[in-house]
Amino acid sequence: MPAETFQRRYRFASLQRLAKLLFGTPLNAVLTLIFSALLIVTLPPVVRWLVIDAVLFDPDPNACREAVGACWSFIYAKSGQLLFGIYPITERWRPGIVCLLILVLLGWSVRPASWTARLLALWLATLALVFWLMGGGFGLTEVPTSSWGGLPVTLILTVVAIGIAFPVGILLALARRSTMPAVRIGAVVLIEAVRGLPLLSILFVASIMMPLFLPEALLPDKFVRALVALTIFAAAYLAEVIRGGLQAISKGQYEAAAALGLPFWRTQYLVILPQAIRVVIPALANTVIVMIKNTSLVLVVGLFDLISSGKAALADPEWPSPAAETFLFIGAIFFALSFSFARFADFLERRGPASH
Repeated sequence: MPAETFQRRYRFASLQRLAKLLFGTPLNAVLTLIFSALLIVTLPPVVRWLVIDAVLFDPDPNACREAVGACWSFIYAKSGQLLFGIYPITERWRPGIVCLLILVLLGWSVRPASWTARLLALWLATLALVFWLMGGGFGLTEVPTSSWGGLPVTLILTVVAIGIAFPVGILLALARRSTMPAVRIGAVVLIEAVRGLPLLSILFVASIMMPLFLPEALLPDKFVRALVALTIFAAAYLAEVIRGGLQAISKGQYEAAAALGLPFWRTQYLVILPQAIRVVIPALANTVIVMIKNTSLVLVVGLFDLISSGKAALADPEWPSPAAETFLFIGAIFFALSFSFARFADFLERRGPASH
C-alpha cells in the first residue's frame, strides 16, 4: 500500500473515531453543541483581554490605566516583589538560587534511579544550604525570617513540612494500629485532636498562645513555629491515609513475613508499607497538594507567602492595582506545583505492583 494512501486512511479513521466520540449518541451531540457554543461566545473576548489588547512590557503605569486588556507589565515590573516578597532588593539573588536549588532537586528526586540513601543526604545538604542562603551569616548579610517571602517560603514550608510529616505519619499510623494500649491511645488522641482543629487555629496557637507560655529566650522563631504547625497538621492527615492503606493489606502478608522469620520493623519496611503506600497513592497526592495550598495561611504568623506578596505588590499607588492579572500569575504558579506533583503520583501508580 502506498504511504499516501495509508496516511489518508489513517486520517479518515481518526476522524471517524472523533465524530463517534463527539456525536455518537444524542447526549454527546447535545453536549458537544453546548460546549462549542460556550467556546465561541467566551473564547474570543478572553483572548483579546489576555493577549491582543494586553499591555505586555510597558514600564509606564499610565499605559495600564488607559488599556482595555490585561496589565501584564505590572507582573513584569513587580516580578521581584511577587516572587520574593519583602526580601532586600540587593540580596534577591539568594532566594532566586534557593528556588532554583529546590526545583532542580525536586525534578531530580522524581527519577527512580535517584531513590537511594544518597538522595536523603543530598536533600539534607541542600536544605542546610537553603537556610544559610535565606538567613545569611558566615559571610552573607543576615536577613530575618520576617523579611522572607514569596515563592521561597512556599517551597521551603512545603518541602520541609511534607518531608518530616511523611515518616511521622507512618509512625503514627503504625502506633494507632499497635496492640499496646498506651501507644495506641496516645496516637489516637494526637491524630483526632489535630484533625478536629482547622489549620488556622493551630497557626494561631503557634503565633499567639506560645509567646504567652514560653519565655523570650525559649520561644522559637515564627518561621519555625509555622513550620511545626504545618508539619503536625500534615502528619495527622497522612497518618490516617496510610492507616487506610495498612488496613487494605491482607492478613496473609503478615503471616508470610512471620513464616520467613522477619521481625516487626523489617516486616513493615520490606513487606507491608510498600504495598500499603502504593494503595493510597491518590489519597497521599491529594493530601500533599492540599498542603501546598495551605502554605498561604502562614500570613497569620507574619510570614509572606506568594499570595501575601501579591497583595503587598497591589498596594503600590503608582499602579492601577491589576488584581486579576496578579492572582492569575500566582494561581499559575500554584497550579504548576500541584499539577506537577499530581503527574508524579500518576507515574508512581503506573509503575506497577512489582516496582514498589
